[in-house]
Amino acid sequence: MWPHLCKSLHRVTQRQGVLGSKVCVLQLHSSDTDGCYDGFYPGHIHTTPIQKALLAVGSGVAALQNPYRHDMVAVLGETTGHLALTNLRNRMRNDPEGYAVLMERPRIRLSTLDLTKMASMPDGTFGREYLRFLEDNHVTPDSRADVKFVDDEELAYVMQRYREVHDLLHTLLGMPTNMLGEVAVKWFEAAQTGLPMCALGAVLGPLRLNTSRLRSLLTSLGPWALRNGWQSRCVLSIFYERRWEQSLAELRQELNIEPPPVLLHTTVKKKKTD
Repeated sequence: MWPHLCKSLHRVTQRQGVLGSKVCVLQLHSSDTDGCYDGFYPGHIHTTPIQKALLAVGSGVAALQNPYRHDMVAVLGETTGHLALTNLRNRMRNDPEGYAVLMERPRIRLSTLDLTKMASMPDGTFGREYLRFLEDNHVTPDSRADVKFVDDEELAYVMQRYREVHDLLHTLLGMPTNMLGEVAVKWFEAAQTGLPMCALGAVLGPLRLNTSRLRSLLTSLGPWALRNGWQSRCVLSIFYERRWEQSLAELRQELNIEPPPVLLHTTVKKKKTD
């Protein structure tokens, strides 16, 4: 059953790619507008409700088989998150700082970050600790895929912003990118955002933990993550680009996020030698 669903997802993705290409060609011949997309935003791919359902099922199965398939996790989030994204957008609109984010549409990319300046900031500042997180965990903000299947331009940005602040949440929560750290962040995100993709990760992620880490999640990190996800200010409503020089402790206090009850260490992967 799983292989059949995965093949179906692959066929639908191919068809959407062909459809997007055809639309681009038609637009190039019919107008002088820049970019190739079908009406909502650059890169958008129109899908019917049936196609969205098929994409959701197929991407969900693929993500279950391999949680590190970030492309499949992205598709699952886009095809199942409309109600949650609408709620998040409304929360941002009702927050002065969140409204500014929606209006200015900042992006978190290597091209928009002043890494040299961040490196010169004092230890404990949000910018310095975020850079330390990127370096210690060997991750880059440029790994976040662009949104394609959300049929609303503003909601698409909300989803994009959620993806791009994910690593900032790791920094705020003090969680590394190992499996326990990722599951703890997913529990926080599930309570904070209501996205079905986050809820699925929060439920299924613990199945991949060993006994000691599962105990730590259930007795300490899990309750802490859920509590802070529910009580904290909307994390998408923060203009993080203006907060780099603020102390991490002060920012946590402002957002009503408690320090982690357990300090997890980054797991350094050793290179294989012949």
